Amino acid sequence: MAQSKEFTGLVVKATGSWYTVVNRETGEKLECKMRGKIRLKDVKTTNPIVVGDYVKVDTSEEDEVGVISKIMERRNYIIRRSTNLSKEAHIIASNIDQVFLVVTIDLPKTSREFVDRFLVAAEAYKIPATIVINKIDLYDIDAKVELELFKMDYALAGYEVMEVSATEGTNLDALRSRLEGKVSVLSGNSGVGKSTLLNALDINLDLRTGKISDYHHKGTHTTTFSEMFPYGSDGYVIDTPGIKGFGIIDVKKDELFHFFKDIFRYSEGCKFYNCTHTHEPGCAVKEAVTNELIAFSRYESYLKILEDEDEKYRTKF
Repeated sequence: MAQSKEFTGLVVKATGSWYTVVNRETGEKLECKMRGKIRLKDVKTTNPIVVGDYVKVDTSEEDEVGVISKIMERRNYIIRRSTNLSKEAHIIASNIDQVFLVVTIDLPKTSREFVDRFLVAAEAYKIPATIVINKIDLYDIDAKVELELFKMDYALAGYEVMEVSATEGTNLDALRSRLEGKVSVLSGNSGVGKSTLLNALDINLDLRTGKISDYHHKGTHTTTFSEMFPYGSDGYVIDTPGIKGFGIIDVKKDELFHFFKDIFRYSEGCKFYNCTHTHEPGCAVKEAVTNELIAFSRYESYLKILEDEDEKYRTKF
């Protein structure tokens, strides 16, 4: 009988039933399944094991398949409410150094509320977020005006906004330098060009890409599961499936403003310590919105999330 062995590994691919795990000591990859008791133990997410997880794997010399027996404690993760399952959540990736939210002003248009919801999730787990505006080579005059307004609003909020073109290579060197030595997630709506952008950043990736519908101006899912790729000398990039909606989870309503960096900044000047920044007199946040120190679209997103019924925080875009 073959002797069982155990190793610690990094999950680099998760399809929902199979997981590719890299042995931290040898660098070898092994296809793994999940032990049943992990699946049944108080699971509140649709995907108990995710890309970026460190796991314990049991295997034997005769086995070509490993069994994941334990998930190590996560440092952080990006999580959203499942679109069709109101009581369950979906973790996008774990143990992340930074996230790049890829958006497009047009072809297709990324909703401001989607952007704000994603940023709230990143702030909740203290994951630095950068907004990457792709396809800048395709924008007409109207889209370029909207681009400048977008940049101003999010710069005002305290976020770095990078403009890139995956097809023409615009500003890709600046993005490459940001990925070195980090575990980075690229996420966003379907059709914003995440996989095309990753292919442009590293020609060895050769990820599958799709086309935008001419009628709906929306993207189709070309990445169907999250996957982690080595990048540079000691970094990783995680490509994720396109997200249609982003429901916020694990954020209490009375704490929501903490995760809007701009709103939180001005909230210190409010007259009442428990101000909700909706109707109270002496609200420094509302005054900042009036004085255009906080973008109205950001404040509007805050109100929409705050008013969601039953704390579901679910919206499709």
